[in-house]
Amino acid sequence: MAEGALNGNGKIRRKAGLYSGLVMLPHTLFAMPFALTAVVLASYETEVSLSTLVLIGLAFTGARSAAMGFNRLLDLKVDTANPRTRDRHLPSGRLTRLQAALFVAGSILLFELSAWLLGSLPFILSPVALAVVFFYSYTKYFTAASHLVLGLALSIAPVGAYIAVTDSFSIGVLVLAAAVVFWVAGFDTIYSLQDEKFDREHGLFSLPALFGSARALLLSRIFHLLSFILIGTVGVFFPVGAFYWVATVVVGCMLIYEHSLVSPNDISRVNAAFFTVNGAVSVLFFVLNLVDRLV
Repeated sequence: MAEGALNGNGKIRRKAGLYSGLVMLPHTLFAMPFALTAVVLASYETEVSLSTLVLIGLAFTGARSAAMGFNRLLDLKVDTANPRTRDRHLPSGRLTRLQAALFVAGSILLFELSAWLLGSLPFILSPVALAVVFFYSYTKYFTAASHLVLGLALSIAPVGAYIAVTDSFSIGVLVLAAAVVFWVAGFDTIYSLQDEKFDREHGLFSLPALFGSARALLLSRIFHLLSFILIGTVGVFFPVGAFYWVATVVVGCMLIYEHSLVSPNDISRVNAAFFTVNGAVSVLFFVLNLVDRLV
C-alpha cells in the first residue's frame, strides 16, 4: 500500500513538473514582483489583507499559465520547426495538445475564480485581461510590435494588483504599468536575437528580423531608457522614501549591465541577460520597495 502511494505521488510530481515546464512556471519571477510592488504602493492608500495577497498571487499565476499554455499550443508548428524550441514539451511529445488545452482551461478557471473573490471590479475586468494576454500570441504572425504587446500583457499584473487592493485606478500605477511595457519589450527584443534568421525564413515578425540585430539592440536600449525614466516618475505619485530611489538607481545599473552582455556580433550570453538579470531587476525592485514601505 505504502509503495503504491509513493509511486502515485511520484507520478503526480512528474506530471506537475511537466506542466510547470510547459509554462515555464519559475519565470513568474519576472512580472510577479512588479505586481507585488503595486500592492506595496497600494498600501499607502489602504490596508492589504493576507487573503487579498494570496488571491492576487493565484490570479496572476492562473492568468500567466493560461497565456503561456495557449501560446505553446498556437506555436506548436513553429516550435517543432525551430531547432531551439523543438525539445519543448509539446513538440517533443512529453505532453499532448489535449493535456495542454485542459491545463489552459484549468488556469482560466483559477484566474476567474480568484478575480471573482477579489471583488466586482477585478472580475468585470478579467475578460479584458485574458483577451490581451491571449492576443499577444498572434502578434508575432503579423507585427514586429509583438514585443510591446507582450509588455502590455505583463503590465496588466501591477494594474490588476492595485485594483484588487484599492478597487480603483491611479495615475501612478498606470505609469508603473508603462514602465513594465518598455522593460519587457526591451528584454524580449534581446531574447529574440536568437531567432533572427529563423523568423525571417518563416515569415515571423520581430524587431531583429525586421531591422537586424544592431538596430534592434538600439531600440531595446531606448525601451529600457524609457522604462528607467518611468520608474523614476512613479515615485512622484506616491509618498515613497529613500529606498525607492535606491531601487530606481539599482534598476538602471542592472539594465546597463544587461546590455553589456550582448552585442550584434555576440549573443552567446543572451540567456544570462534575459533570465538572470531581469529576474534580479524585478526582485530587487520589489524588495527595496518593501523595505522602503516598512522603514
